[in-house]
Amino acid sequence: MKIEITEKQLEHINGSLLNEGGIRDINKLAERYPKAEIYFHQDLDGVVSALGMKNYLEQYGIEVIGSHVIQYGDKEFSVKKPDASGDVMPVLVDFAHGKPIFKIHTDHHDSQAGVEDGTSTQFRGARSNVETISQTISPSDIFSNEDIMMINAVDSADYAKHNIEPQDVMNLIKDFEKGEQPYEKKWMLGLLTNKLLLSYKNKPGFLEYLVMNSTPSLLNIYQHITSYAKEKGFASPEDMAKNQEGYVKSQKQSKNLTLDGNIIVQYGGGALFKPGSYDRYTPFKLYPEADFLVIAGPMGLVQASCNPFKKDRALKGVNLGDIAQEVLKVIEPQLKTHMVPISVIKRVGETKAKEDNIGFKTSDLFALYRDNLQNMPKEGSQYYNMAIEIIDTPWGNLTEKQKTVLDNITVPAWDVIQANSGGHKCITNISGLNFFSRATRNPQGSWKKKADSKPTRYVEFVKWVQKELVSKIKDSINQ
Repeated sequence: MKIEITEKQLEHINGSLLNEGGIRDINKLAERYPKAEIYFHQDLDGVVSALGMKNYLEQYGIEVIGSHVIQYGDKEFSVKKPDASGDVMPVLVDFAHGKPIFKIHTDHHDSQAGVEDGTSTQFRGARSNVETISQTISPSDIFSNEDIMMINAVDSADYAKHNIEPQDVMNLIKDFEKGEQPYEKKWMLGLLTNKLLLSYKNKPGFLEYLVMNSTPSLLNIYQHITSYAKEKGFASPEDMAKNQEGYVKSQKQSKNLTLDGNIIVQYGGGALFKPGSYDRYTPFKLYPEADFLVIAGPMGLVQASCNPFKKDRALKGVNLGDIAQEVLKVIEPQLKTHMVPISVIKRVGETKAKEDNIGFKTSDLFALYRDNLQNMPKEGSQYYNMAIEIIDTPWGNLTEKQKTVLDNITVPAWDVIQANSGGHKCITNISGLNFFSRATRNPQGSWKKKADSKPTRYVEFVKWVQKELVSKIKDSINQ
């Protein structure tokens, strides 16, 4: 790995600051809430954003007493329900789906949903959310400029500009001391910290531990990762590196990972059970000259992305976000006539939710689908209030009669997919396809597919979307 530094980057490292911002009503919030709990996304930017917010709140005398991971999909509604009625303020960082329970919400994505008017927000398009918290919201920088630069590159996969290769991002073994220059060593530390964090991220309590015990520094986070992993007996980096090597070999031989022209086509992720084996950049390590990757999975997601390790990753003006919409347009009439019951959306959303979890509420339903609901009772009627009460009740507590009410309120599949999909020219997702595999709210029989059974209609549908996406990317390149 050879790191090049531009004059602009050097100027930034040497201390240039962004204009100061701040959280609206932070002084009033500090008077109202002496304590806070932070909810954050399950990746590096989520962890460092939570750390940055923790530091910021402490500057105003607010004690952060807890932190919680929140993730898109069914995990979004199965996190601990915060109590904003007492003296503990719920805060959300690095997450695009807001909820009325949160009093502060910061994010850096292109758009946000479900944000209530009373929430104190700071939404700013940036390569990472921590950049906004550290250099815009906070009166003084929380993370160093070097750390912010590396976090930005990791969160936006901006690797080509820094001459970073797949093996650098996939590395699990401590080698950042081998760098010839201090800046180069720092980059190796940042990439290794990210890789180890992702390798252990599903360990219960791990990310929360980092937020509550680390200081705003990649080096300190790395030190806490290694000490905590050793204390808890997690798989060692050396063992994970061996597992990763075996995974790369298996993917090289896999029929589900192929090269079609300059496009990598992948279905599923392969064997993911051994610690540290999976890495999302394995396809680009195997096919470094490929320009695109189109991956589909049984969870109902089809994703297309440019090769982040190539200088010309936005190849010839190809816009993957526009191409994804072209694919959906082909089947728009069918998707607009296929109705998804609210009962299915709520059941899927609360698959892992417990009594004290957030759950799928009316605010979530309206934030995503308000203008597209079919058969929703008119506002102000007694049936409307009844429907609201049912939607806000945990799925496990609903009677069969109440579930039937939700069976009759529907959303066109077109709007479900549009609400759950998104991206930009270099990476885009077509999501929400999983609702087609759960067309009834009480599916019967085993969900497991036998080795000799034929693909289900749902799997065929997902693979069709993937195939069309590949085809239209080719057409766009040829044009």
